[in-house]
Amino acid sequence: MRFHPDHLPETKHLFFTGKGGVGKTSIAAASAVTLADNGKQVLLVSTDPASNLQDVFDTELSNEQTAIPSIHGLHALNINPEEAAAAYREKVVGPYRGKLPDAAIRSMEEQLSGACTVEIAAFDEFTTLLRDTKSNQAFDYIVFDTAPTGHTLRLLQLPTAWSDFLETSTHGASCLGPMSGLKDKEELYNQTTATLADEEQTSLFLVTRPEDTSMYEANRASAELHDLGIKNQYLVINGIHPLDSSEDSVAAEFIHNQKQALHELPNALHSLPQYQVPLFAENMEGENGLRAFFQNESVQEKTAASAPPPDLPGTEAIVEEVIKNDTRLIMTMGKGGVGKTTTAASLALELAGKGHSVHLTTTDPANHLSLALTGQSIPASMTISQLDPKAETKAYKQSVLARVSADLDEDSLAYIKEDLDSPCTEEIAVFHAFAKTAARAKEEFVVLDTAPTGHTLLLLDAAESYHQEVLRSTGDLPEEVKELLPRLRHSKETAVIVVSLPEATPVLEANRLEHDLNRAGIEPSWWLINHSFLATATTDPVLAGRAAHEADWIDEVTKHHPGRTSLVSYHSTNSV
Repeated sequence: MRFHPDHLPETKHLFFTGKGGVGKTSIAAASAVTLADNGKQVLLVSTDPASNLQDVFDTELSNEQTAIPSIHGLHALNINPEEAAAAYREKVVGPYRGKLPDAAIRSMEEQLSGACTVEIAAFDEFTTLLRDTKSNQAFDYIVFDTAPTGHTLRLLQLPTAWSDFLETSTHGASCLGPMSGLKDKEELYNQTTATLADEEQTSLFLVTRPEDTSMYEANRASAELHDLGIKNQYLVINGIHPLDSSEDSVAAEFIHNQKQALHELPNALHSLPQYQVPLFAENMEGENGLRAFFQNESVQEKTAASAPPPDLPGTEAIVEEVIKNDTRLIMTMGKGGVGKTTTAASLALELAGKGHSVHLTTTDPANHLSLALTGQSIPASMTISQLDPKAETKAYKQSVLARVSADLDEDSLAYIKEDLDSPCTEEIAVFHAFAKTAARAKEEFVVLDTAPTGHTLLLLDAAESYHQEVLRSTGDLPEEVKELLPRLRHSKETAVIVVSLPEATPVLEANRLEHDLNRAGIEPSWWLINHSFLATATTDPVLAGRAAHEADWIDEVTKHHPGRTSLVSYHSTNSV
């Protein structure tokens, strides 16, 4: 069914969730505008840090409800999750300044600087709005852009998060630390989760694109939410090419890949009510653009003069540089769906093809690496491995417990065990496995797909200092782990490739990733802009229109990274 607000379930709360770049902000905003045009009183709420609602409505927005002058019945507010997280962080850490050692304070601040804290702070804002009686009475609909994930809700269900033990524990926490400011809100948060699960009050829309990785992420999110009792889910597949076939080779491949992804839709998503949104040649900008979102327009009437592709190198420039500088460790980093796995595979194949010994590895649980290598001839000088996050996490937990069990009382040990069951432990465990693999760079080129973030590195660094000073612990870490952070900070030894797409949200998210790495003292070597239609010779009216809009974002990246930007054209496996 074509997505349209007239066909939506009649619940007051409409939540739109999905990975960055799938179009959830546009769909949420377009839905709010159409509902308001239909005479409803609507509040549009966004916590997307890449949100451009202010530009769309030409109205200054803040975390206070603001009427949109040109659209009767529509109010909007735009919560900056980074600012909310900063305020939340200071609320937790502030009372301990001057009372705990500096190393302990640094550890607390780092624990509160990651994605968990942003999620919790954003959820705090959601809770306030959902429980706001005045807003619930004033509006027919409250439309949320960026709903809390199953990961966030699962964190809130960890029982020790609500106990007084967090007040006195000096052991630190990988994910429970960000929750130490929530102890007085257990009942309120339980009520909020119940509201999310109530199909009479709430509808939750999983927004995805007709691509394998995007479908995989939506399927995982659906399962997490379903396990938590949130079954009132709907699937919105955004960006479906309106034509069934094309004589343009690029468009033909694009359409074929979309059909294949839709045909292989995971079973769990098959059971959800499904809506579809077509791919547009232009960005849906401004109020008129949002209204056009739900209008049936003939694609043949769309024309867009595609700008000439910029003169930027492909992956060959990266390969030549790492060989010239003998930079043995190469890491691809980026958000899901931007193509970092394909990039890692491509770099490894090019290096091996030039006669170098190469080891390629990933921690991707979906094993997209095998998909990226389908049909490729693997040189004898290239080896491949896949780190199993579950196995690595299990081994890491056993190692930690073996080291601390003899020194802790029963309550303290119970807390450590529960903390080790929190979602962030996997990030640390995988880092340890990465460190062992990275050590192979002494002998050969090592290409790491899905590398640890700057936050992970600083968290480990802070935890080491924290344990040494506060716990009087030896802070023992494997030698490979101790060596890795200095190696990553040395540009001659490590090349970090930030992978993005030529679109607003992926570029802004990649900027935040780069800032995260800079905090850890790591400077990315290259930015790689993937999946570019502008770099193809497509004449398809829809894809050529998309290509024209890529130019500004490619220019934006190139301007900030002159001589360090690579451009890769669209091809079938670029999204893994």
